[in-house]
Amino acid sequence: MGQLEGKTAVVTGGSTGIGLATAVRLAGEGAHVFVTGRRKAELDAAVEVIGSATGVQGDVGDPADLDRLFAAVRDRGQGLDVLFANAAIASFATLEQITEEHFDQIFGVNVRGTLFTVQKALPLLNDGATVVLTGSSNGVSGGEAFGVYAASKAAIRSFARTWANELKGRGIRVNTVTPGPIDTPGLAGVAPEEIGAAGFTAHLAGMVPLGRLGRPEEVADAVLFLASPQSSFITGAELAVDGGLNQV
Repeated sequence: MGQLEGKTAVVTGGSTGIGLATAVRLAGEGAHVFVTGRRKAELDAAVEVIGSATGVQGDVGDPADLDRLFAAVRDRGQGLDVLFANAAIASFATLEQITEEHFDQIFGVNVRGTLFTVQKALPLLNDGATVVLTGSSNGVSGGEAFGVYAASKAAIRSFARTWANELKGRGIRVNTVTPGPIDTPGLAGVAPEEIGAAGFTAHLAGMVPLGRLGRPEEVADAVLFLASPQSSFITGAELAVDGGLNQV
């Protein structure tokens, strides 16, 4: 019997990368997983891989899409036990290059989208449920040209602390998983043109004390820990899965 047998989970940004690996892991522990993604073909393929899953196409930055997601969860009639608010976007821009569009896009998905994902889930969250937010090692590292993205992830870390306090009366735990460089399609997608994807990932791997990129499955294991009874006395915490990047 799995650790999440009979539970219901939501994973936003669940069609690729960390989100997909986590959805697979949660389903493997017995949960039925609702997954979101913006691209239908990728989402449909993810549902096939996950198994016990329902795909709801949409963008967390769009309140109407979030309403459709949680209406589907409500219709299942079992509430919600695990929420992994994972959907996020990233792009480079130095201080001189930042535009209003860049700022609004990053904060619209990463901060606004996360906020309203959790807020709209509240009526469905069962007492004793768990919420896991996705941070980033960039939120504390001060990497060049990643200022807006890093600020958005620092906001996520702050949200987790506040919400853990606000929801403690219902026994709902809120924690943050903070990945370092993880080998996903999204990582290659933000590589600067001047060095290319291969050069970028090699550079990042060289910064990690363990000498390699992380795997999505390693982050998924950490999310499962935070979502399961194994972490029953942990809330408001940040779990770094970064190969020691910001630890040593």
